Amino acid sequence: MEGLSNNKQDEKLLRAKKRVDEIKGFYIHLSIYLVINTFILINMGLNNFGNDNDFWSFPTFITPLFWGVGLAFHAMNTFNARPFLGKKWEEKMIQKYIEEDEQEANKYK
Repeated sequence: MEGLSNNKQDEKLLRAKKRVDEIKGFYIHLSIYLVINTFILINMGLNNFGNDNDFWSFPTFITPLFWGVGLAFHAMNTFNARPFLGKKWEEKMIQKYIEEDEQEANKYK
């Protein structure tokens, strides 16, 4: 029995380490995003100082915008936050279809 217990402990330890690595990877990604995009925006601001029209144009924000979208998906994946089609939605839809099947079956009784 002890061998089985040790295997379960090893599996739990491996899952915990994997989870910590995923979270650590997200925070590294976030840090790099903040540092690089801060420098990009500062550089763009300094190069366009006094010319407000160029700084506030869409191309200035393309990199932070699309990288930010990727970062948001990374965060949703890391923290299991799925606002669309997540676990709650799945459970709700399963329950709905079970109830519909029961109602359909009761019609013919």
